[in-house]
Amino acid sequence: MFYRPEDGHGLPHNPFSAIVAPRPIGWIATRGSLGCNLAPYSFFNAVAYSPPQVIFASTSAKPDRAGTKDSMANIRETGVFSVNIVSREMLEQMNETSAVLPAEVDEFDLAGVEKAECVSIPCPRVAAAPATLECRLVQIVQLRGAANFMAIGEVTGVHIAPECLQDGRVVLPASGLMARMGYQDYAVIDRVISLPRPGEG
Repeated sequence: MFYRPEDGHGLPHNPFSAIVAPRPIGWIATRGSLGCNLAPYSFFNAVAYSPPQVIFASTSAKPDRAGTKDSMANIRETGVFSVNIVSREMLEQMNETSAVLPAEVDEFDLAGVEKAECVSIPCPRVAAAPATLECRLVQIVQLRGAANFMAIGEVTGVHIAPECLQDGRVVLPASGLMARMGYQDYAVIDRVISLPRPGEG
């Protein structure tokens, strides 16, 4: 089949996110004047090494947040956020934090997620995450579409759980990492294939 997005796809569900998959999940933690927020975003990735930078995009809006969602509103207010990596045992808690809730609801408390403080920024993080990236906002870019915003953050601090370091390398947690597929589907990444580039030996 072929379709032009502006004409619609004619399927029961949008196939776009199922095609661009698997995608890493950025479990974004923020704090603003209305309190703390924790929400998962699968339009997320690392985009630069030096300085290290990441992006994530918010693609819908809430009535109480003036055209965006809690995460992006808090980042606009404070200029900081943390990106927490999701392990398999955190999947159900992560899913709970994807609910659309009033801005003053703290998803850490709602989902029973232990909260810790970041070191380089005034922001919460997920205490038990395999890794967390502490980020200072570089820029928010308005993408095409009314509620589509992309945040670019420079990584100013990195937390790695001790059990995820072996012989100087970051390794998967025993339970695996979660990735987003399409629709309501997720994938568990529980094994790695090493393949040197040509000429690298």
